Amino acid sequence: MKPRRVAIAERLAPFKVKKFIYTDVAPRPELASIINAEYVSFNEMAKQSDFLAVCCALTPETKEICNKDLFSKMKNTSIFINTSRGGVVNQEDLYEALSTGQIAGAGLDVTVPEPLPTSHPLFTLKNCVILPHIASASYTTRNAMSALAANNLLLGLRGEKMIKELKL
Repeated sequence: MKPRRVAIAERLAPFKVKKFIYTDVAPRPELASIINAEYVSFNEMAKQSDFLAVCCALTPETKEICNKDLFSKMKNTSIFINTSRGGVVNQEDLYEALSTGQIAGAGLDVTVPEPLPTSHPLFTLKNCVILPHIASASYTTRNAMSALAANNLLLGLRGEKMIKELKL
């Protein structure tokens, strides 16, 4: 499976995006050449991005890395997108950035907790779209999930060991 940032760049190609930038623990020339992207620091990425899409793993280093400090560096016309893990975002800081106009909008596919309670303040904002963790919903992924579910059902009905069995 290709890295998420490559998939995002490929989907954006028809829109003739002028520039892709990325950050990582170190420059990755092999990745940059695939999507014609420039490596920049985390802070520089925040300053330059019109759309900032977060695609990192949740680790101790990335926990709440998207916080007041990051949002304060972004343009007030920027859109923040998180399809990685909810824990990389400090949701209170995001709410403040959105409600004060520090950033223009946000699209969240992941939250803490999942699902986010409907009473959460982020749901009150017109400039925040929250989806139920469906960013991976490609035909390939959903077909694989459907096949796994069907195979598990058949195995279970036959009394055989299921793949990825959930024991309650």
